[in-house]
Amino acid sequence: MADAHTLLDDDARCPCLSGESYGACCGRLHRGAADAATAEALMRSRFSAFAVGDAAYLLRSWHSSTRPAELELDAELRWYRLDIDGTSRGGLLDAEGTVEFTAFYRDADGRGSQHENSRFVREAGRWVYLD
Repeated sequence: MADAHTLLDDDARCPCLSGESYGACCGRLHRGAADAATAEALMRSRFSAFAVGDAAYLLRSWHSSTRPAELELDAELRWYRLDIDGTSRGGLLDAEGTVEFTAFYRDADGRGSQHENSRFVREAGRWVYLD
């Protein structure tokens, strides 16, 4: 599979709906040019990785203790909207945090959503998804 940044033009609207372009927002994290500054930024970049099909980034941004050996994304699932419902900690000076969100998708059966309250921690100084 191609790298995510080849799947979406840097000038396109970022899938995380931050209002920024993909290149200025999640694209730079997907390429490894920057790390997420907050747990919410990591959550947004992970949603965008699902939206553009970047399984490699999802694995790189997953905590080593909970990361699966491999990840196969469902090509029939189209992630199209992310709502951040709330955050707790996860800021620039924090070591852990949570992000509550609802992610919306379409598939062959219609529309659906997934609601989570995900935990994030720093591992080797970088924000990663724990569970």
